[in-house]
Amino acid sequence: MSSPLKRLLGPTRWLDHALQPMDPGLYTHGSGAANPDLHLRYLGTAGFVLTGGGRSVVLDPFITRPDLATTASGPLLPDEEAIRRVLPRADDVLIGHSHHDHVLDGPSLCRQTGARFIGSPDACNVARAAGLPERQLVETQGRQEIPLGEVGRCRGIPSRHGRVYFGRVSLPGSIPSPPAWPPRFSDLRHGLVLNWWVELGGLRVVHIDSADFIEEELSGLQADVLCLCAIGRAWRPGYVAAAVRLLKPRAIVACHWDWFFTPYDAPPRLLPGVDLPGFVAEIEAQGVQAVVLPLDGGYGFSAAGG
Repeated sequence: MSSPLKRLLGPTRWLDHALQPMDPGLYTHGSGAANPDLHLRYLGTAGFVLTGGGRSVVLDPFITRPDLATTASGPLLPDEEAIRRVLPRADDVLIGHSHHDHVLDGPSLCRQTGARFIGSPDACNVARAAGLPERQLVETQGRQEIPLGEVGRCRGIPSRHGRVYFGRVSLPGSIPSPPAWPPRFSDLRHGLVLNWWVELGGLRVVHIDSADFIEEELSGLQADVLCLCAIGRAWRPGYVAAAVRLLKPRAIVACHWDWFFTPYDAPPRLLPGVDLPGFVAEIEAQGVQAVVLPLDGGYGFSAAGG
């Protein structure tokens, strides 16, 4: 195992005990609104597809999901066939930060579909390393409104990465120039972390893909739907309550709860440290609808609130 990953995960013998299978009873029943203005599809890890107004916006796609041994030994090769099968269409691909489980598949998806790759300078350097042409890159430091065709818009929200493993931020630092391609796990520092505010289908979605956020950056925004990293509850005190207070969502969709070293089509297991029943209970105690989707599961939202 490479030293950065060994420091991150520690001894691996605890994994058989720490990795609990997902209880299917936790999944949300039904598929939401019958004629949705916005359809949300969960891709596992922090990945989503938002579809509305005829446009498809993909956030943090990670379909390749190499196992732990492959991730440790590197290099990491995107699974082009799996990406094409799972995501045959995209218009825009938004990247929250540059860890491998958020950025690795984005360049391949853009190359296959012609989508724009939208992310921080660090994320765009990863896309450059993968050979994506400049015409497909939209580089942002956040706080900048970016049109999504004629039917929507988005804005990066500067954020911070949570201290989710042994009180430390994993692989901090920037990617000031294109890294080696294909990259190793340790090449992909998190860089500038961006939450995303997306308006599509008449609804506002905020995507928080890590276990922390900056309250001042979220102040004044509002979300109909909040995609919230479930592991954050374990590491930031008052994580759910603060997110609800700031964004006032009517629904929270859980993400980043699954152990992302398993294949995309395998039964998911819970990421160590995630208490998904507790996460759902805390959301509902705030008077907000909790939505938990299986990998590749979908849910529809109506702008009218149905």
